[in-house]
Amino acid sequence: MDKRIETICVQGGYTPGNGEPRQIPIIQSTTFKYDTSDDMAKLFDLEASGYFYTRLQNPTNDYVAKKIVQLEGGTAGMLTSSGQAANFYAVFNIANAGDHVISTSAIYGGTYNLFNVTMRKMGVDFTFISADSTEEEIDAAFKPNTKAIFGETIANPALKMFDIELFARVAHKHGVPLIIDNTFATPINCRPIEWGADIVTHSTTKYLDGHGAAVGGAIVDGGKFDWMAHADKFSGLCTPDDSYHGITYATKFGKEGAFITKCTAQLMRDFGSIQSPQNAFILNLGLESLHVRVARHCENGLAVAKYLQSDPRIAWVKYPGLEGDADYALAQKYCPSGTCGVVSFGVKGGRAKAEEFMKGLKVVAIETHVADARSCCLHPASSTHRQLTDEELYDAGVSPDLVRLSCGLENANDLIDDIKQALDGAHIQA
Repeated sequence: MDKRIETICVQGGYTPGNGEPRQIPIIQSTTFKYDTSDDMAKLFDLEASGYFYTRLQNPTNDYVAKKIVQLEGGTAGMLTSSGQAANFYAVFNIANAGDHVISTSAIYGGTYNLFNVTMRKMGVDFTFISADSTEEEIDAAFKPNTKAIFGETIANPALKMFDIELFARVAHKHGVPLIIDNTFATPINCRPIEWGADIVTHSTTKYLDGHGAAVGGAIVDGGKFDWMAHADKFSGLCTPDDSYHGITYATKFGKEGAFITKCTAQLMRDFGSIQSPQNAFILNLGLESLHVRVARHCENGLAVAKYLQSDPRIAWVKYPGLEGDADYALAQKYCPSGTCGVVSFGVKGGRAKAEEFMKGLKVVAIETHVADARSCCLHPASSTHRQLTDEELYDAGVSPDLVRLSCGLENANDLIDDIKQALDGAHIQA
């Protein structure tokens, strides 16, 4: 029977047989034994499913990946060592040297740097456009060698909402997939595949784990993009792979499995950014309470945003779930149950006062982290986005005075009291 998302959080991905472990087992092994070389050869030829080396696949990881696939409504998925690895694999699986990708500029600073610096060195070209672009402006960004559009459901830390339906429609009009990083919204608040996205990525380090315990990433294939219908664009999926005895992924594994199979068989084989089975086990513990935690994060985020909006010492507040926010209508469309627990704002007095304010916080900790059970904050311009120029900062929706506050699971009034005393201590004037 079809299970609701809360039940999937708790029981998805793994069903124990008679006398088997109730909890997902940790298969902490690098290798797997076979009776004959022929048995193993079938795995190397992708003629049989199974495991031979954890650098490519591991049963624990696959159980957890399957749960995330079920949560997102996809057909296949894989875990990676980090969210950065997930975004790199998702793009590089279809865009290689000489190709072009369109991305919104309002994305996580690490992803922006991955695209704008590292992947450019690998020969992949990127055009960055506003998340507020019109259909005509998105059309104008396309080139003959464009292979994908990339965006974030809720941008980190700009908190810009992404109009999934619009970008999906334009992407499909040009015969390319839409890749969405759904880290902040999580499948509890938004399932991008239902709105037209083709590939979904996550930094599982954030809400999916939710306890600051295990770094990881995930990729989910929606299983709807017809690669063979655009075979001229995606030769890696639609022509024989000589490194696997001439297998053509799109024909052998279909729309539902081609993307993830290639990503595993080629990229994970060669780059080895696997998530450890121990981390996957920890991730699954977080997933079991995801539906409960996300609701509390959103409740606290909205309460803090409303307070900040009322305090005259705050220069501005950005929270898409707040009435009057420029993205409120999009938030109600794509995330009607809540957006996230992250609030971005500026204090009067600019960058210097923002840093002074943060030093005075006692409940909220300064961390290079977000979306955790414990509240934390960050000044992106001097940390996660410090590699960007001032112009690039503003293009990414990150002003120099921006403070990113991730509301955890504490009492909202304690968070508000902490903000008040820190503003008082920094002597910030209205």
